[in-house]
Amino acid sequence: MKMNAGKYPEFPRIVPCDAEDELLNTRYAKRREMQEIIPNLFLGPYAVAKKNQLEHLQRTGITHIVCVRSPAEAKIVKPNFPEQMQYFVVEISDKNSQNIIQYFPQVKRFIDGCLQSSGKVLVHGMVGFSRSAALVIAYLMETYQLSYTDSLRYVSERRPCCWPNIGFQHQLEEYEYIITARRQVSDLRKETLFGGQTMVGSKRKFEEVT
Repeated sequence: MKMNAGKYPEFPRIVPCDAEDELLNTRYAKRREMQEIIPNLFLGPYAVAKKNQLEHLQRTGITHIVCVRSPAEAKIVKPNFPEQMQYFVVEISDKNSQNIIQYFPQVKRFIDGCLQSSGKVLVHGMVGFSRSAALVIAYLMETYQLSYTDSLRYVSERRPCCWPNIGFQHQLEEYEYIITARRQVSDLRKETLFGGQTMVGSKRKFEEVT
């Protein structure tokens, strides 16, 4: 189904993933799987990137992986297929105080490089709820000029258990202002350079890929 930026179907209220077990067992039955958020961009848990998952990843067509882990998780969460996949490792803990905004531009460049080369990318953390979800939300915000709220809604519709911690939520809200300010400066420069003529933007429209 095609989606227009800023125009989304209604879906149940988003709740944190530490909700009662009964809700987790019904609504989040696929939380141990990866979901395709937009064509060729997947979000999921480390369970889908373990050593016994190579065949499944290759069958899906995954060529790039963003591996999100804390330093304490490094012995468990690993780039298991460095010869078959291209990796970008983000070392950050799932804590409110952690600075995740610094990684948004780096992850965007990695994902863009993958998609522009006709690859498929998986973004995963330990469980695929908070850190990795925040990175995917930020990617959609900047790539398709979506608001934080719209990007969160869209990602949550595809993977209902995603729920960035409160610190990451605040940084995503801050990032929306950064993106907006950057776009305004860019538009002003275009008006100055091209005498106010309308320029065709290079950014892809959200509805073109959904």
